[in-house]
Amino acid sequence: MRTQQDLEQADKDLPGGGSGMFRTKSVEQSLRDTEDPEFALRKSLSALDLTVFGVGVIIGTGIFVLTGKVARDTAGPATALAFVTAGVVCALAALCYAEFASTVPVAGSAYTFSYASLGELPAWIIGWDLVLELALGSAVVAVGWSGYLRSLLDTAGFHLPAALSGTHDGTFGFDLLACLLVLALTGILVAGMKLSSLITNVIVAVKVTVVLIVIVVGAFLVKGANYQPFVPPAESTSGGSGLQAPLVQLIFGYTPTDFGVLGVFTAAAVVFFAFIGFDIVATAAEETRNPQRDVPRGILGSLLICTVLYVAVSLVVTGMQKYTELSVDAPLADAFKAVGHPFWAGLISFGAAVGLTSVCMILLLGQTRVFFAMSRDGLLPRTFSRVHPRFGTPYRSTLLLGSIVAAVAGFTSIDELASLVNIGTLFAFIVVAIGVVLLRRQRPDLPRSFRTPLVPFVPIASVLASLWLMLNLPAETWVRFGIWMLVGFAVYLVYGRGHSRLGRSSR
Repeated sequence: MRTQQDLEQADKDLPGGGSGMFRTKSVEQSLRDTEDPEFALRKSLSALDLTVFGVGVIIGTGIFVLTGKVARDTAGPATALAFVTAGVVCALAALCYAEFASTVPVAGSAYTFSYASLGELPAWIIGWDLVLELALGSAVVAVGWSGYLRSLLDTAGFHLPAALSGTHDGTFGFDLLACLLVLALTGILVAGMKLSSLITNVIVAVKVTVVLIVIVVGAFLVKGANYQPFVPPAESTSGGSGLQAPLVQLIFGYTPTDFGVLGVFTAAAVVFFAFIGFDIVATAAEETRNPQRDVPRGILGSLLICTVLYVAVSLVVTGMQKYTELSVDAPLADAFKAVGHPFWAGLISFGAAVGLTSVCMILLLGQTRVFFAMSRDGLLPRTFSRVHPRFGTPYRSTLLLGSIVAAVAGFTSIDELASLVNIGTLFAFIVVAIGVVLLRRQRPDLPRSFRTPLVPFVPIASVLASLWLMLNLPAETWVRFGIWMLVGFAVYLVYGRGHSRLGRSSR
């Protein structure tokens, strides 16, 4: 077994590039850090496991809720084209993620990639961003899951007390179901990746089956007249005001358009967030048996599957019911009710509740792996990078973050903060795309089992597409994001900079 002194001596023998806060950690150094049994994650995942993880986290509220809202308010039947557009934007980012994950198969995803290409401070910032994004995202999903389950319990005649049903409409309460879900999933993640994978496989099988039922059964209920017009005439929008307005409106005076051709692109900025999650696959690279081959397959495979399912569902639901009559809360279930099929509506509600379970678990998985990687590098206390001697999981960081997310989900109404998940993901996309170009120039000698095509054009297109979607977010989201980044910078200066393993070895 290699001792900590051995690893530190190896760090001195192979220093990274740069200096100060922008020193980079070499790829070889990152790979060596995975060899110490005390800090090494167990390799147990295959390409199929990664694809299932990707499908499990992508298919969630987006397909069960977002389709109706976007079709009714923004794009009409052309919502299918919006999903295709958003899928193309995600594919650009996915190609960049696939190259990085196959070249640096280490836990941490965009954090690890930026440490190897941009430097320590940018790596810290992106890691800090990802922890917030994934923690908040899992809490939001847990609250959504609680709402679905309460609805099913109400149908069965069992009603939870208002004090245990969460905070709604200004009424404070504790969301017992959301808290219990997070705690249960935390226990599963501590018990091992293979158990987590098996449970995810079952959940995803149920969820995908429900989606396929929607497509197959709904296809027989489609009426061609509901597709007329497929691209409704454009309608100008009033936009927001002040911090509520999209940043692009405040900077350029451009107001997004509903419906029409431009409405498809406006809708794409909304449905893009239904794809958030494929990047989680990259956080499990270190726990994959053959990451150079399987991680790119898992990332690109899950994105392709989900894009096809999203397009098919949007075509079916807008064909079953006129887009102007679709509901916002549960469009798929309500569309089946509207055409006289309440049984299928109930089955869809059940599938949505089951499906959100896997989304929450995989988001928890992603944030613990990023936190683990930052801890192993010394930017956070190293005690959180210890792995369980039996299960081979980072149990300390999993328990800490699981408890925090459970508390947030139980006590907080976080609807207004949910957009932070979106801007955090897009920021990570931009960093990874830039990192691919930089690492190609800095280390052209590295073996790359998967290479992003048409570099630098594909990464540049990914940056521009992600930046455009970020500009369509409200200005207040940018303000909150900036405040969180400033807090992270302060934590780095106070703790991370002085305790960094890379910094200590260079000194």
